[in-house]
Amino acid sequence: MTKISAVIITMNEENCINRCLSSVEKIADEIVVVDSFSSDNTEMICRKHNVRFFQHEFTGFMDQKNFAISLAANDYVLSIDADEALSDELIASLSSIKADLKNDGYIFNRLNNYCGSWIRHSAWYPDRQLRLFNREMGRFGPINVHETFNLQPGRRIARVKGDLLHWSYSTESEFLKNMELYADIGAREYFKSGKTAYWFTPAVHMAWRFVLTYLLHYGFLHGRDGYLICSKGAWSSYQKYYRLRKLLKEKKHLRV
Repeated sequence: MTKISAVIITMNEENCINRCLSSVEKIADEIVVVDSFSSDNTEMICRKHNVRFFQHEFTGFMDQKNFAISLAANDYVLSIDADEALSDELIASLSSIKADLKNDGYIFNRLNNYCGSWIRHSAWYPDRQLRLFNREMGRFGPINVHETFNLQPGRRIARVKGDLLHWSYSTESEFLKNMELYADIGAREYFKSGKTAYWFTPAVHMAWRFVLTYLLHYGFLHGRDGYLICSKGAWSSYQKYYRLRKLLKEKKHLRV
């Protein structure tokens, strides 16, 4: 039977880490937690679950996750965030394939919870995630927000039944704050990668994002929550490209 290492990065996760660990320990042969010097009870809770606990300076999600998987004792890694947990169906599915992992990566559907409601439409579902993989066949990237594990070309990928449960936001203010943060990080990462943006780019991305999530992906079925999620997601997309243009203008000004 193939052994699996579960890998989690944390920072002040005392409100959710117990739920995460309780689900993961049903499938993982070891649990590795890389913590960014939490000031709450995260470490104490983790040690009650007999994890391998490390502390490491946070320089970005991509960097932290790549460091974390390097600490795993096993090549097959289950990457999960502290505010996530495995559903019973997903645990059963993983248990059934664990005896013979034939593929290099496995994709799950992620079901997101917004302020107590499970969001099954818009861009939030099925929100497919590659979370079980052979770490030797790729790495996290390409940017330090919404990072994904990128397998090498030609590697085999399979889908697994069951949902990865994600308690994304417990309050509207938390959601809005994160939309601003993601827009800023995204703009800076795009700038570093050499991406460009024209005067019309922010508006085009905002409009398309809203049409895609609210209309084409049925976000309107979630009423006010659906409208807020889709409209603020679109606005965040606008802000990302608007801020990218500002950075490009500043760079151009410095060259003059």
